[in-house]
Amino acid sequence: MISEFLVSDELKNRYYEQGYWTAETIETVWNRQSGRFSSKVYVKDNHIALTYRDVDKKAARLAYWLSERGVSNGDVLTFQVPMWAEFCIIYVAALKLGAVMHPLPKNFNTEDLVRAMTLVGSSALICPTFDHKTNYEQQAEEVSEQLGNLKAVVLIDKFKGACGDFPVLSNIVEEGPKLAPLGSGAKSDDIACILSTSGTTGIPKAALLTHNNILFSERSMIQGFGFTADDTAYMASPLNHATGFFHGLLIPMLSGATCILDAKFSPESAIDRMNSEGCTWSMAATPFIYDILQCMRRSQRRTKTLRLWLCGGAPVPSSLIQSAREHGITLCEIYGSTESCPHIYVPPAECLNWNGSWSGVPFEGIEVKVAQDDIEVPIGEQGEELSRGPHLFVGYINNKGANNRALTSDGWFRSGDLCYQDEQGRIRINGRKKEIIIRGGENISANEIDAALVGCPGIADHATIGMPDDRLGERICTFVVATRCNEADRPTVASLAAYLESKHVQKRLWPERVEVIDEIPRTATMKTKRHQLADELARRMKSE
Repeated sequence: MISEFLVSDELKNRYYEQGYWTAETIETVWNRQSGRFSSKVYVKDNHIALTYRDVDKKAARLAYWLSERGVSNGDVLTFQVPMWAEFCIIYVAALKLGAVMHPLPKNFNTEDLVRAMTLVGSSALICPTFDHKTNYEQQAEEVSEQLGNLKAVVLIDKFKGACGDFPVLSNIVEEGPKLAPLGSGAKSDDIACILSTSGTTGIPKAALLTHNNILFSERSMIQGFGFTADDTAYMASPLNHATGFFHGLLIPMLSGATCILDAKFSPESAIDRMNSEGCTWSMAATPFIYDILQCMRRSQRRTKTLRLWLCGGAPVPSSLIQSAREHGITLCEIYGSTESCPHIYVPPAECLNWNGSWSGVPFEGIEVKVAQDDIEVPIGEQGEELSRGPHLFVGYINNKGANNRALTSDGWFRSGDLCYQDEQGRIRINGRKKEIIIRGGENISANEIDAALVGCPGIADHATIGMPDDRLGERICTFVVATRCNEADRPTVASLAAYLESKHVQKRLWPERVEVIDEIPRTATMKTKRHQLADELARRMKSE
């Protein structure tokens, strides 16, 4: 059983006294909501729709089946699921067992799975038989052989039945009125979910989140953005991350609403899907909404019901906010991480007033400070963003070194992001410690350069990093994905400089080297893997 809990008794007592934490678990809330909204569609993917009642019944049968094989309260249930409605059956079954939910990326191979499952001590694995050229069944067999202590392996036979001896989900959830034991025995301070960090700098870590962490975080978002049972979410972000799982599925559940999952995102199909399903809001990184707005600009497609889009992962340019507004969409920046789930947000009412100048203000109950070496700096000065509150994860599993680096002795989380704050408490995230280019002793934000280049002709995608330089320490290098294959039309240092000059961007932010690349490497949540670009640049420079 996982028992790490790196929160002081003082903070724990404070959160209970203030009502931010309660005795409720996510299972408690699910039982209430699935009864209240039993006949309403809870989740719909590209193929099937499931009501709250459907999910509850199927999850109960799966929980019963897993319990017969020894999976119980505190065990870790690992599942690797694409953007499928079956994800909900599995996570609710985990709740009914009191098992710890451990969703993993669908692109994890056998080696990745074994490493991640060994780290958390998984008791069971659920994955597809086959999807998108990947033989998950074969991977499951290899994982089962290497992890000989698994209590159960289940295959999701959505499109293709199993070839081997593993049981399939459809048989388990359709057989008879079998029910899990009443009440899982889980407590609100127990670990509810383990999420892998995005891994922009290397091997992901495993962040531990309690029922109270997750419920507080999602209820804060519901209150901040005014979500109700009348809303319908559109979700194209992976379900193994906080955006897809917590915000895409748990916010609708907590408010009695519906989530539409989309496994095949393209701007054209996304607009059509949102219109046909009556979607009112979504959350994803800026490339998603950028593509949608570009599609509307060049075609007659329009979103008819979409009113709100939440953007995380990078600062949102004012030009994007204005473009969204022209199409009736309020585009709000929201900031956080796996460890410190969105805790800073732009209230919809302030979206146009702040116009991209601020990343937001903290949700009620969450503390934020700007610090240098953990010591708070004066208002207006740049420093590292630190956060503390009822939403904050309670540590990385089996990683004391990472815990010491991430958490201060009094419970603050060091984000590694740079920011400044004004007298109104507004925060502006303007870079990351590791994304700051130090050119001749001057700190330059790679994110600021990337934001300035949005809309540059000839560029489909881009990302900026520091380039080693003997004289200045670093210079500015921008990797670009060109819109044209013709060598003569490809972006150059001169063409980027001309565009930035036309936008009145300071010369100190102009790229000094441009590298054309087929694709910008990103995580599943669209964060740039700058360490991979740095490796690629080093290879190219060495070959010169």
